[in-house]
Amino acid sequence: MEAEMATQIVSRVEKNAPLGIVRRSPLFRPWLWLALGAGFALLANGKDTVALAAWLAPVFLLRFSRTMKAWTGFPVLYLVLPAVFAFQFRGMVPIPGAMYYVFLAITGLFLLAPYAVDRAIARRLPGLAGTLVFPLMCVAVGFFDSRNIYGTWGNVAYSQYGFLPLVQLVSVTGLFGISFLMAWFASLCNWAWEQELGSRAVRRGVILYGAVMLAVLLWGGTRLVVSAPSAATVRSASLSRADIAAPPDQTWRHVLARNASPQEAAAMRQWFGEVDDDLLARADREAAAGAKIIFWGETNALSYKEDEVALVERGRALARARQIYLAMAIGSFDPTKPRPLENKVVMIEPNGEIAWEYSKAHPVPGSESAMQLPSDGRLKAIDTPFGRLSSVICFDADFPHLLAQAGRLKADIVLDPSNDWQAIDPWHTQMATFRAVEQGVSLVRHTSHGLSLAVDYQGRVLGAMDHFAARDHDFVVQVPTRGVRTVYARIGDLFAWICVAGLVVLGVLALRRSEADRNRGR
Repeated sequence: MEAEMATQIVSRVEKNAPLGIVRRSPLFRPWLWLALGAGFALLANGKDTVALAAWLAPVFLLRFSRTMKAWTGFPVLYLVLPAVFAFQFRGMVPIPGAMYYVFLAITGLFLLAPYAVDRAIARRLPGLAGTLVFPLMCVAVGFFDSRNIYGTWGNVAYSQYGFLPLVQLVSVTGLFGISFLMAWFASLCNWAWEQELGSRAVRRGVILYGAVMLAVLLWGGTRLVVSAPSAATVRSASLSRADIAAPPDQTWRHVLARNASPQEAAAMRQWFGEVDDDLLARADREAAAGAKIIFWGETNALSYKEDEVALVERGRALARARQIYLAMAIGSFDPTKPRPLENKVVMIEPNGEIAWEYSKAHPVPGSESAMQLPSDGRLKAIDTPFGRLSSVICFDADFPHLLAQAGRLKADIVLDPSNDWQAIDPWHTQMATFRAVEQGVSLVRHTSHGLSLAVDYQGRVLGAMDHFAARDHDFVVQVPTRGVRTVYARIGDLFAWICVAGLVVLGVLALRRSEADRNRGR
C-alpha cells in the first residue's frame, strides 16, 4: 500500500508538471526528485519533524541518486544532505565556529554512504534482494554512528515519536528496526518504479512489505493492550532550581579560571547556599505532600568540593526525617583541578545511608566536556519498596548501549536529571523516551530549561511539564513500580549485527555476480 501511494504521488507530479516538462525531458526528472526529497527531508527529523515526511524523503532522494549520473549526482547530494541536516538540527549542535562546518562535512559522509552503497550494489542483485541493500546500509551506518560522541542524535527512528504501535518494535530491535522499515520502504518504491508496476514480482514485494508492516503494527498494538502496566504506582517529585539572582558572569568565569578574589569566591558560595536551601526546602514540602522519590534537575544543587559533604549530610537528614529516597543531582566544583566539575547523582535511602553515587558518563562535547571528566559509565541500582531504581544524567540517555545496563540490572524506574536549552526542547526529551521502551523501564526525566516528562515502559506519557510555560518548576507524577524484561534488554543489538552481516553477504554476492558477468563478456 505504501509503495503504491508513493508511486501515485510521482505520477500526479508528472501529469501536473507545467507544460509536461517532466514527461518530455528525462534530464529534468532527477532534479525534481531531489527537490521533492530535500523538501520532505526538511521536515523529516529534528526541530520541525513531520512523521510522514521521514518516510517520503528517502524515496525521492534515492530516486535521484539512482537516476542521476554519479559524477554529478553524488557531489550535489553530498552538499544537500548536510545542509538539510543543519536545518533540521539548527541550534542543537553546540559546536562553535569553523569546527561546526567540519562536523557537517563529516556528517555528510555518513548521510551519503547508504545512497552510494545502494548505487554500487543494489542493481547487481536479483529482485527483492536488491531492495535490502539500502535499509541494511542505513542500519549499519546508524549502528556504528551510535557509538560516536553524539550517540544516536540524528537517527531517523526518533521521527516516529508518539506512534506507539510502531515504537514498540524498539523493545526487540532497538531503534534500528524502525529505521530499517523506513529505508526498506524507500528502496521498495524505487524497485517498483524500475519494474513493471503490475508485474508479479512487484506485487509479491508489496505484499511482503505490507505483511511485515501489518505484523509489526498488530504486534505493537497488541503489546500496548496485553502488557500494559498494572503495578501500583509511586509518587515522584522533581524540582528545578529557583530563579535566584546569581553573581555576575564575570565572577563565575573567575571561579572556573581559578583566579577569583576572596570576595568573589564568597559571593559564589553564598549563592550556592541560597540555591541549595531552596531545593531542600521544596523537597521537604513535596515529601510532606506524599512524594516517596524526590530528585532535581542536572547540577541544580551547587557546591564547592570542600562544602559537598555538608550539603549531602543535609540531604541525608531530610531523607531520614521524611523516609524518602532522595537523589541529589549536584554540580560540585573543585577550582584546583583542570576539569573542575563533578556532575553527579547521590542516591540517599530513607535510613539516611548513601546507596550510591553516579557521575555523568557522557559530558556534552564542547564546553561541558572541557569542564568534566567522564565517569566509568557503570550504572547503579537499588531495591526499594517502589521497585528497583537506577539513574543516568541527561546526555547519557542518548546512548542505548549505556542504558542497556538498566535492563541488565532489571531496573524498574530510571531517574534522569537533565538540563537542556530551548533549541533542543522538546526533541531531546522525546529521544530519551525510546530508552524506556527498549529496556522495559519507566523513565522520569526532569529537565531544567526543557520538557520534563515521565513515561512508562511502553512509552505512554504519564505526566509532563514545560519549563518555559510552567509557573513553578515542581514536577509531580505517579510512576508504575514494576518494569518488564524486554527482548532487546536480553539480546542487545543482535538485529543491528544481523543487518551488518546481511550487508556483507549481499556485497559478496554482488561482487561475484559482477565477476561472472565480466567473464561471460570476454
